[in-house]
Order: sequence, then C-alpha cells, then structure tokens
Amino acid sequence: MFESFSIVFTIAALFSYINYKWLKLPTTIGLMILSLILIIPITLSETIFPEFYKFFCDIIVNADFKTLLLDGILSFLLFAGALHVNFAALAKEKKSILLFATLGVLISTFIVGGLIYFAAQLCGLELPFLHALLFGALISPTDPIAVMAILKKANIAKSLGIKIEGESLFNDGIGVVVFSGILLIAMATGEHSNTEIGMEIGALFLEEAVGGIFYGLVIGFLGLKLIQSLDDNPQLAVMISLAVVMGGTAGAFMLETSAPLAMVAAGIFLGNKIHISEDKSPVQKAINSFWEILDDVFNGILFVLIGLAIHLLEFNSSYIILGAIAIVIVLIARFVSVFLPYSLLKHDEKKPIKTIAILTWGGLRGGISIALALSLSEDLSSDLILHITYIIVLFSIIVQGLTIGVFAKKIYK
Repeated sequence: MFESFSIVFTIAALFSYINYKWLKLPTTIGLMILSLILIIPITLSETIFPEFYKFFCDIIVNADFKTLLLDGILSFLLFAGALHVNFAALAKEKKSILLFATLGVLISTFIVGGLIYFAAQLCGLELPFLHALLFGALISPTDPIAVMAILKKANIAKSLGIKIEGESLFNDGIGVVVFSGILLIAMATGEHSNTEIGMEIGALFLEEAVGGIFYGLVIGFLGLKLIQSLDDNPQLAVMISLAVVMGGTAGAFMLETSAPLAMVAAGIFLGNKIHISEDKSPVQKAINSFWEILDDVFNGILFVLIGLAIHLLEFNSSYIILGAIAIVIVLIARFVSVFLPYSLLKHDEKKPIKTIAILTWGGLRGGISIALALSLSEDLSSDLILHITYIIVLFSIIVQGLTIGVFAKKIYK
C-alpha cells in the first residue's frame, strides 16, 4: 500500500504544480480534470502495454479508496477545515446549520430514494426501494472536503459561506448515521422486529452523533490544555495537535462513535480556543502552517484518486442515462431539503430564494459519497449505485464547483 500511496502522492504533487502554474483552477477541480485526462493514455495502453496498464490498476486497487478515506485522511481533512471555523459566526447560524444537517439530510434521502427508484424502473434497471434509499442517504450529505476547498475560491457572502461550510462539516456524520440505519433495515432478517430495529437505530444515533461530538470536545479540551503550556515549543504543540487527530480517531473506532463528528468538534473547539486564525504567536503560526500544508497534501491525494479510479468502472448506456437523471433528481431534492428547513426560520433577507438557490448549487458531493458506495456489497446493488454516484460526484465537483462563484455573482446583481 505504501508504494501505491507514494505514486498517487507524486502524481498529486505534479498535477498541483501544473494547475498552479498554468490552469489556475481551484486545486480540487484542477486535480480532478488532470486525473481524468491522464486516464486517456492509461486506458489506451491496455492493448499496447498490458503490463503497465495492470501495474497502474493495481496501484489504484491497492490504495483502497474506501479505507484510506473513511478510516484515514477524512479525520485529518475535517480537523484541518474545522480549525479555521469561527465559532461565533457558526453560532449565529446554528439553527440553519442544525436544520440543514438533520432535517435536510432526511428530506433529501427520501426524495432521492423515491425518485431514483422509479427512474431506475424507467431505465430498465433493477433497484429495490431500500437500496434506492441507501443511495439517497449516501448522496444527500454535502461533502465538507469538496465544499471547503471550493469556497476558498468562490466570492460569496460571509454568512452564506458559514451556512454552507457549517452544514457540510456536520451533515456528513449525520448522513453516515442515516446510511447506517437504512443499511441495518436492509440487512435485517425476520428475526428482528420493527421495535428492535428502531431501538438499534436510536442507539446508533446516540453513539455515533451525540457520542462523537461529546468525545470530540473531550479530546479537544485535553489537547488544548497541553498546547496552552507550550508557548516556547511550537514543534511539540504541532505534535500534540496531530496526536489529537490520530489518537482521537483510533479512540473513536474503539468506542464505536463517529470519528468525523469527533474531529469536527475537536477542531472547532481547539481552533477557537487558541485563536489559530490570528496567526501571531509561534504556536499559532506553527499549527496553522502545518495543518494548511497537510490539508493541501491530503486533498490532492483524495481528488487524484477520485479521478484515477474512474477507469476501473465499466459504464453502459443505461447507467449513464440513469446517472444523468440522478443529477437532476439530486438537485431537486437539494432544493427542497434546503427550502423547507429554511422556511421554518426567520430571516432578514428580502429575497431568501437567492440564498436557497446558492445553497442548492453549492451543495457539492465528493469522496464521502463514493466511499460509502464502495462499502456496499453486491447484493445491495453496489455496482449500479457506485456508477451513478460517480457521475453525480464528477458533475458536482467540476460543473457546480467551477460555476458557483459566477452563479453567486449573477444571483446577487
């Protein structure tokens, strides 16, 4: 796995250089496009240089995208992003963020699941209703990694950026809980009653969501106390922050709680308590620089992997047609899942529909959706779900990601 990781990292570094010098695109989008372009000569080499093609396929397979993301770099990326979230600004939008991350995910899950179930039948594809709901659950959360990377380049209002960023940081954890709950129902046998399943889903929510946030605050507090005593040793302060993520993630797995939510809670708590955004003291500068570099490194690896792994899939016309329909379905579901919770809140805006439109178009999907799709077994329609998930993610990152800034400017003219 080290060899595969090293090669992917080298490709990510080279593509980052090309994008920085010539393409000038947001890093995630630039890396994705360059990776897709690289797929062309690699695919052509299958008949001419079969050994090279097999070597490259082995690299992607051995990198183990699902494990690498869900059990590894996701925690680092979420912590790095959460470190720079302003808690005071986040608190002002807490009602919006809470509703979007909970009610919004549930609404989207059932709208997407219901519509994609009927769309699959129209395309002549078999997709049981519970499997369609699984797809709805994994595609509904907006990806914090993709969102935060794109928002750095999109000139949108600060309050709106906080809504999108805050929602994306929390709703992936909620989305995983919803996904796990539906998966539990899909895999349940006749030996389990509805009451037993309901109790298990409730316990899952408490352990994963509530337990994850509480656990994250605890490890964030412990890390803070150690870092606050290290004003004269910024290098050790960086090691402590790294230990919070690595040890904290390992602890979350052992406690069977949500590592992503724990890292979000720890990152927000730690970042605001040491005022990392001020970047004045040696400790602030060291931690800030370290996590910005690590964020860029892991982002590069993640989006290169997303782009390169596509050549392992075998798309057919039915999958492509359903994927195109699914893009429209997901956007409709996103609009409704934003509009309904947003309508429950009071706003000072004269035309809230503009904000809803940007929240809809700015709800990007990314690696988390692909990783969850990869976690499904064959008897849960994994092949079909993975293909349409990939189509949506590519459209989301490239098309929506490239246009969100322009879209926001036109909306607010």
